Amino acid sequence: MSTTVTEKPIEPEAGSRRGLLHGLPWLVVRQHRTALVCVLGLTLLCALWIVYERHELIQLLDARGWPEKDAGQPLENHRGYEYITSILGGLPLILAVFIGAPLIAGDQENGTAQLVTTQSVTRRQWLIAKLALAYTLALVSGLVLSALFTWWWKPYRSVFLSEWIDGVIFDNTGPVLPAFLLFLTAAGVTIGVLVRRVLPAMVVTFLFTAITTMFVWDEVRVRLGSTQMFTYPLDGELPDRFAESYEVDRWVGSADGTLYGWGTCAEATEKAQNACIREHGIVNSVIEYLDYSQMAAMQWTAAGLLLAGTALLTAITLWRVSRRPL
Repeated sequence: MSTTVTEKPIEPEAGSRRGLLHGLPWLVVRQHRTALVCVLGLTLLCALWIVYERHELIQLLDARGWPEKDAGQPLENHRGYEYITSILGGLPLILAVFIGAPLIAGDQENGTAQLVTTQSVTRRQWLIAKLALAYTLALVSGLVLSALFTWWWKPYRSVFLSEWIDGVIFDNTGPVLPAFLLFLTAAGVTIGVLVRRVLPAMVVTFLFTAITTMFVWDEVRVRLGSTQMFTYPLDGELPDRFAESYEVDRWVGSADGTLYGWGTCAEATEKAQNACIREHGIVNSVIEYLDYSQMAAMQWTAAGLLLAGTALLTAITLWRVSRRPL
């Protein structure tokens, strides 16, 4: 039995027209208000927590006489820092799985998409309003938390446990976090559009996000910069200026520039080791490294790649919804 929709076009309540939102954006916000409140609440909680932890860290460092005196590892086994980094690390997964995946798939599954597009709203208008909500939420959360975490970490990075290249720092500072949130939210939306069912879409999005963040991105991150080489005497000490550099690889080398693996002369006895060193003519230690000064350029490169991926996924979503039945 078929039913003909004869109701008048969907309109918001009269009082809502006087607010900041009206029409279709108001309806989309109202439809997803629970998810909106949860994500914004989590963002606010994390933001306030970062401000508090930074204040506590400053007081602790002042009490220990830092930087004139060694402050040790004040963040070692620090629950506040661990919880904050866990929230930041889990936020991309939350947005992808619980915001992106159900955004369109939910309307496709329960028929809301067909109902809305039989009114005075075109598919493209409906989709743009939905994407605008999800992307704005990802962008606002990412910008706020990235700015605050950078503000906390950058002046005191020498007392943080993680290196600047580690995901817990690199991915949560600068432009990377908002770009990452946008990309994974877009991935969730695209998967939802293709799968067309909420629960399967959420499962596939979860797997995609987990693989991307835990495996793929770790390999991509260290390849965003151009490594440099530095040679110093075999028995010498690495200069202090390399304290913040990330060591990619290490070799030993001869006077003519030939490189050998670091364990080439790892013999059982010192005598055998010295004989191996003489045989190969090894006189230098060589490191391949990424310098801390490259971090900003690497982060903007990462953000560019993620935003390009977001644009591609958005284009696929628009094409899929515009050209095929909902």
